[in-house]
Amino acid sequence: MSHLRRFNRWFFALACAWLPLAAAHAAPTMFRYDTTHSQILFSIDHNGFSRPFGRLHIARGWLRFDPDNWSQSSTELDIDLASLDMGDAEWNAAVLKPAFLDSATARYAHFVSTAVEQTDSTHGLLHGNLNLRGVTRPVTVSFTFNRLGATIYGLHTAVGFSATTQLQRDDFGITANANSIGHNVSIWLVLEAIEDKHDSTNKEHP
Repeated sequence: MSHLRRFNRWFFALACAWLPLAAAHAAPTMFRYDTTHSQILFSIDHNGFSRPFGRLHIARGWLRFDPDNWSQSSTELDIDLASLDMGDAEWNAAVLKPAFLDSATARYAHFVSTAVEQTDSTHGLLHGNLNLRGVTRPVTVSFTFNRLGATIYGLHTAVGFSATTQLQRDDFGITANANSIGHNVSIWLVLEAIEDKHDSTNKEHP
């Protein structure tokens, strides 16, 4: 019995010592994208004369972020192709046609992360899959962690990132006007998300 009592005391002490470590590895915080302050810019070559810009909006999405362990973070979002703004109504209509974005068939592009790498205190790589026009391809996004904290009036806790990536339009079946429109698309993302206090972090698919 004395051996059993000593074992129980040892086990209890070990459990108490482990509790702070378990708390330190709590689940990442859930955020929902602020679609007003989150935007996507892209640029593509126009016959060597210029690289015009276009803009797209994020329709919805979520982000789980752990500032102490980025590898536990993840994200998923939908990009509204119908929100396209090229600065001209006729140009918008042309780019939304089946030869290019084909928004009437698949209005939303969908991105889901597969892994997050931290490269230094404020930079990382987000790996994931992008579905555009019904075609899914792997994408790596370089990002900067801007800030995590309370908003100016203290109404919310928010997190912000800036990011860039490159896509080949041919990879997604966009091959029209091959001699006048570039094939490499440069993309910039400005992302802001607000903590979702009502979400259960145990949910597999928010």
